[in-house]
Amino acid sequence: MEALENMRARRSCRAFKPDMPERALIEAVCTAGTYAPTGHNKQSPLIVAITNRQLRDQLSAMNAKIWNELTVSHGGVAREGIDPFYGAPVVVVVLANRAVQTAVYDGCAVMCNMLNAATAVGLDSCWIHRAKQEFDSPEGKAILASLGIEGDYEGVGHVVLGYRAKDLPAMLPRKADYIRWVE
Repeated sequence: MEALENMRARRSCRAFKPDMPERALIEAVCTAGTYAPTGHNKQSPLIVAITNRQLRDQLSAMNAKIWNELTVSHGGVAREGIDPFYGAPVVVVVLANRAVQTAVYDGCAVMCNMLNAATAVGLDSCWIHRAKQEFDSPEGKAILASLGIEGDYEGVGHVVLGYRAKDLPAMLPRKADYIRWVE
């Protein structure tokens, strides 16, 4: 029942303190990701935990540029100086091996496990998109190569981790027809 309560309590945090969490907490979150279900138990995703500030900031700048390009292409206005990682000191990137048919689904399961584990260990988190575009770019591929990551990997997403800087929003009610029974 505690696991279910953690799932109910989890919220996306969009304002983080700069304080770095203990490595043991980050490891616990990442380890939880390794226990996610994967197609045929191939364990196709790769989890990259980033606490290096320079790399974290480089990924943030790349993600912000993509965010702004997508916003403008949909008729919105670009915002300068945004941090898509909301100030979180830890960025965990989930990559999926394109050679595996279920890779992206496997990566999503890893992300969900990590988000729920963050709540369980007392960290705040948020799922951040645009990793696909980041790591499909020449700059993203160069980053992977510099980290010794070889192969054809697709970015699934980022889990940003840290401690919240302000109260989380209240839980929104679940929609009435979320679950449908067929008996």
